[in-house]
Amino acid sequence: MKPALRPVVWKPPVAPDRARRMTSETPLPPPRVMPIPGHGPEDVALDADGTVITGVDDGRILRLSPDGRDIRTIADTGGRPLGIEVFPDGRILVCDAERGLLVIDADRVHTLVDQVDGEPVKLCNNAAVAADGTVYFTDSSRRFSLQHWMGDLLEHSGTGRLLCRHPDGAVEVLRTGLQFANGVALAPDESFVAYAETGAYRLTRRWLTGPKAGTDEVLMDNLPGFPDNISLGSDGLIWIALASSRNPTLDALLGRPPVLRKVVWALPKALQPKPRRLIWVLAVDADGRVVHDFQGPGTEFYETTGVRERAGTVYLGSLVGRTVAAFDLPL
Repeated sequence: MKPALRPVVWKPPVAPDRARRMTSETPLPPPRVMPIPGHGPEDVALDADGTVITGVDDGRILRLSPDGRDIRTIADTGGRPLGIEVFPDGRILVCDAERGLLVIDADRVHTLVDQVDGEPVKLCNNAAVAADGTVYFTDSSRRFSLQHWMGDLLEHSGTGRLLCRHPDGAVEVLRTGLQFANGVALAPDESFVAYAETGAYRLTRRWLTGPKAGTDEVLMDNLPGFPDNISLGSDGLIWIALASSRNPTLDALLGRPPVLRKVVWALPKALQPKPRRLIWVLAVDADGRVVHDFQGPGTEFYETTGVRERAGTVYLGSLVGRTVAAFDLPL
C-alpha cells in the first residue's frame, strides 16, 4: 500500500534552457550496450582489474569483464542493491535499498549499517569510500521505500540524510532535511564530500578539511535534470548521472496547492509523471564548472542512474532495463 502523501509547497527555480534540449552540443559517443542476466543494474563500479561490478533487482551482485562477454554472480544481498563502491582493500561496498549498507568480503555478505540511533535506514542509496575506509552514504528518504520513490519527489518534505560510517564502526549523521539524498562523491584530495539531492536539482559539498570544515555550500544549483548517482573519475572530475531532464508537470505541481499532488499520487503509476527515455551524464570540476555534457536518445539503454569513468571510458548503469553501457570520451 502506498504511504499517504503529506505535500509541502515548494516553488522550484525556473528550469534552465538546457533542460529543454534532448541532445548535447558535443554529440554523445555511440554507447556500447552490454546485456546482463538481470534487471535494473542501477550503479556501476570498477575494481582494480577494470572489471565492472553492478547489482540487479533480485539481489545478485554481478562482475562483468570490460567488454561484457564474461559475467559472473559473486554474491546475493537478499535485498535490492543500488550504489556500488570498492574499498581500498578490494572488498565491495553495497548500498542496499532494503537491507542498508553492506560489505561483500570473500563472497560473503555482512551488514555494516542497517539503523542509526535505533531508526532503520529506509532507503540506502549511494556511497563514497575514503582512503582510510570511512564511508559517506545517503539514506534517501525516511518516509518512502524504493518502491514508492516518486512519492518522495511529489511530497517534497525533505527527509533524506547524509551519513558517515567511521572505520571504528561509529555512525555519524552529517546532514538531515535533504530532498531525496542520492549520489555521493569525494573530492580528489578528500577535502570535501559532494552529495546530490534529486528532488532539489542540486549538488552540495560538505567541507571535511580546512577552515570551512563541517560547513556546507552549494556546488551546483538548478540542474537541468534529476541528479542520481555521482562518482569521482580517474580524470579528477565529478561525474553526474542525470536520470531524466526536468519534468515541467512536476515543477508546476510543486508550487501549487498540495491537494493536486495528492490526486496525482492516487493515480495509477502509468498516469504519473515519467522520466524521459534518454542517456545523459555531466562531468564537473571541483568548483562545479561543467567540463563534459553528453546527452542523447536512449533505445536499448536509457534512464542513466549510475556513472563511472576510468582512463577515458565512461560506464553507465540504469534502474531500468537489462543492460549496462559504456562509451569512450572523444579525443
